[in-house]
Amino acid sequence: MADPTHTEVRLSEQGRLVIPAALRKSLGFEPGDTLIARLEDGRLVLEKRETVQRRLKGRFSHVKKYTSLADGLSAQRREEAKREMSE
Repeated sequence: MADPTHTEVRLSEQGRLVIPAALRKSLGFEPGDTLIARLEDGRLVLEKRETVQRRLKGRFSHVKKYTSLADGLSAQRREEAKREMSE
């Protein structure tokens, strides 16, 4: 059986590529899924939209719900300005 994590693919003349069935199955990609494509260190990375959303929610889970990041940044800038004025 071929290794489902490594395979060679070829771009069509229209620039399209087919994700081989073994890779799609390993990644849980289904017809109709929305994938997010990004360039990372010279590589093309494809992820399901839900995977990206989960990662972002995890990254910002420490931020309180309904917290205004703009208000927090403004308060931080005001404190910095006060410190600079007192120097």
